[in-house]
Amino acid sequence: MLKINVRGENIEVTGAIREYVEKKLEKLEKFFTPNTEATAHVNLKVYSNKNAKVEVTVPLPYLTLRAEETSQDMYGSIDLVTDKLERQIRKFKTKVNRKSREKGIANFEFVTPTSETENTEEKELEIVRTKRLSLKPMDSEEAVLQMDMLGHDFFVYEDANDGSVNIVYRRRDGKYGLIEASDK
Repeated sequence: MLKINVRGENIEVTGAIREYVEKKLEKLEKFFTPNTEATAHVNLKVYSNKNAKVEVTVPLPYLTLRAEETSQDMYGSIDLVTDKLERQIRKFKTKVNRKSREKGIANFEFVTPTSETENTEEKELEIVRTKRLSLKPMDSEEAVLQMDMLGHDFFVYEDANDGSVNIVYRRRDGKYGLIEASDK
C-alpha cells in the first residue's frame, strides 16, 4: 500500500491539489506487490517566477524512487513527475525481472500489472566508453575548479585529508554538491 505525504513550500496545499497528487500517485500502486509498504514523500514548491516544482521520493528496501519536475503549472508538474516515476519503475522492473529469470531468483517489490502490455523492448543498458583515471589528492574546492575547467558536470577525486574517494557535481540549480564515499 502506498501512503502519500504531501507538503508545500511557498504554497498552501489545498484539498484539490492534495486530491490530485493522491489520484496520480495511486496509479503507481499497480506496480507494487500486495505486501509492499511504502510512503511517497511529495514536496510542492512555488517560486517567485511562478514556476511550480514537484519532488517525489519513495524509499523502498532495495531502491529509492525519486523524480522532480518544474513547469509553469502545478498540475502539469504533478503529471510530469508521475510519468517520470512510472518510467523509472518500468525500467527497473524490466531489468530486475530479466536478472531474476537469468539467476532463477524470485522478483521483489514490483509486479507486472494485468492490464499492462509491454510491446516495447527496453533498451539494454550499454556502456559505450570506459575511462581509467588516477585520482589526485585535493580538496573539494580544487575539485570544483578542475570540474569547471574541464566543462564536466561531475569530478571524481581523492580527498587530501582522509584519502577517501569523493565526487563533486553540479546541481540543477547551478550550485555544487559533494558525495563522500565511505566503506560502511
